[in-house]
Amino acid sequence: MALESMTGTVALTGVTGFIGSVLARRLSAEGWRVRALVRPASSKARKDSLAAEWIDGTLEDSESLCRLIAGVDIVIHCAGLVQASSKADFIRVNVGGVARLAQVAAKQKPLPRFLLISSLAAREPDISPYASSKRQGEMALASGAAGMGWTILRPPAVYGLGNRALDSLFGWMGRGVALILGPPNMRFSLLHVEDLADAVLRCLKGGVFAGQTFELHDGHPNGYTWGEVANTVAQVRERRVLHARVPVPVLDLLAKANTLLSRVFRYAPMLTPGKVRELQHPNWVCDNDEFYRATGWVPQLSLEEGLRRTLGLGPAIAGSALAQG
Repeated sequence: MALESMTGTVALTGVTGFIGSVLARRLSAEGWRVRALVRPASSKARKDSLAAEWIDGTLEDSESLCRLIAGVDIVIHCAGLVQASSKADFIRVNVGGVARLAQVAAKQKPLPRFLLISSLAAREPDISPYASSKRQGEMALASGAAGMGWTILRPPAVYGLGNRALDSLFGWMGRGVALILGPPNMRFSLLHVEDLADAVLRCLKGGVFAGQTFELHDGHPNGYTWGEVANTVAQVRERRVLHARVPVPVLDLLAKANTLLSRVFRYAPMLTPGKVRELQHPNWVCDNDEFYRATGWVPQLSLEEGLRRTLGLGPAIAGSALAQG
């Protein structure tokens, strides 16, 4: 497939986050000029670590959004809440943020193209407040585009060095204990953050902005079980990993307690009843055939290689022993 050979200016949100920071680095390396929205409180450290044009502001500030988007070729929106104290907070950021950004972008002349990094959770909007907000965010883009070309990417769980939640789980596996949080029949896809960045770059080069929504994954058919992931960690670590299944009642109790404590101590909880429902859903497997047909993108990192990078290990050595728990 012939690709457009182009670069230009990208307006990027979420640059202080796990995915956004990788995207900013990769875009800059590919010759794109990055204009990044950053909260004033966190801008200084980021300005020292990335070559970008920095716009201090928030998704709730239309004036800073206008400065972010003015004259850009592409808008990439990957900012959002993955944990929040309430459903209203999810809606405020994951829906309202998309709506305002799309509204400002749709008033530009010429119109930029808009890429929304959503989540596979949007496929099941009734399962949790987070999933519902991601679906509503997608709908806000579609309804507010007003003739602007747009694309939505729905990655599954994205891992790599810097994802605190998955780093913790993989870290425990690396130390010999795999906490199995879902049912035995649960299957899910994964994607390394560098492969997600490759998919974004391929999307920009291929000009795929015809109002489509694409799922992405690492190319492994039918996804994984937690046991298979734990065994892969055992293989790359060359040590046994004990599988410790966490019963659903225990997860429910922890989630309810965490939610109550978050209200007292005013923090945004990760483990909530909605997150438990997400963890118990049996099918988070992706199909990236449509994105391959549209762009020719092929993921490069197997789970084994992705975990080696995430765990800070070297490349695989031929003939190494397989240790399974």
